[in-house]
Amino acid sequence: MSDERWMALALELARGTRGQTHPNPRVGAVIVRDGRVVGLGAHLRPGEAHAEVQALRMAGEAARGATMYVTLEPCNHTGRTPPCTEAIIAAGLKRVVVAMEDPDPRVRGAGIARLQAAGLEVDVGLFRETAEAINAPYLTGQALGRPYVWLKLAMTLDGRIAAADGRSRWITGEASRRRVHELRSEADAVLVGSGTVLADDPDLSPRLPGARPPLKVVLDGRLRTPPEARLFSRGEVLIVTTPEADEAKKAALRARGAEIVAGPRDVAFALQVLFERGIRLVLVEGGATVAGAFWAARAVDRVSLFVAPKILGAGLPTLAGPPVPLEAAVPLEALEVERLGDDLVITGRPRFMQDSSGRTEEAARRRP
Repeated sequence: MSDERWMALALELARGTRGQTHPNPRVGAVIVRDGRVVGLGAHLRPGEAHAEVQALRMAGEAARGATMYVTLEPCNHTGRTPPCTEAIIAAGLKRVVVAMEDPDPRVRGAGIARLQAAGLEVDVGLFRETAEAINAPYLTGQALGRPYVWLKLAMTLDGRIAAADGRSRWITGEASRRRVHELRSEADAVLVGSGTVLADDPDLSPRLPGARPPLKVVLDGRLRTPPEARLFSRGEVLIVTTPEADEAKKAALRARGAEIVAGPRDVAFALQVLFERGIRLVLVEGGATVAGAFWAARAVDRVSLFVAPKILGAGLPTLAGPPVPLEAAVPLEALEVERLGDDLVITGRPRFMQDSSGRTEEAARRRP
């Protein structure tokens, strides 16, 4: 059971870097000698020392003959930092326990092979699924070449996300809104449509002490976003529009500090733009139109439904789009249900049906 104990600690260190490391993975490392922890490390942000190196620095000479528990395969290439494998070998470690292989083509088994070639004992796969869940945004980026998309929806018991006039402030209670600020603090970008900006005038910043402001993204084909919108009050704003958008409106929004990108009016283009900017986790907070577009594109990796104990009767549905038969309903897997004040939060992973190629994005994420 000692291996499980120490790997669990390494995973906890990785969890503690939530929202800090993208586009890099979240990694924790623990060095144990004679049943005692002598080194701890976590990768804190891009360009800084990796978790393995931090743990080795803490352990010093005590690392010789010890065992390292690390949540991701150590790198074997030189990027912004030197190879972790060489530091591990030089420190004289006897054994390395790895939760999961790194799918990055620059690593992908080479780190494990290098350690084994140097005579170290290497065990792989302990708590693999937990490690994969922690690094879901990183793995999605490696497998699909796009950011991980977390869809957040707040709704009434009868499935309405806004009143008939489009207003949605406030459907849910204060505890749910605090949780949304936590989600924003984890995300690299928060995305809405121009309809949400016009209806609710959201700030989109996480109102938490010390929280890193995410990139604010507005899908706005006709540039309806007002230059006086609250989202310009702080942080960076990216507006994704179409080539036909009015030049005068572009100039007015640029004067407020917005970056304007024009291209096809589809989800794939927006995600490509974000991925090329190093965005790995996008929190989609848009209304029915934006949520429906991401759902129809099967570009939702996780969904959180904040359900308030209210019945609106009339209003906007959860997802805009054409009707589908019951057989086409998308089930949610890995369900989590939590009560926040009077609200319920249901979170899960959509399992989309196969497309014409016989594959789903979920299958692509899990490919070797």
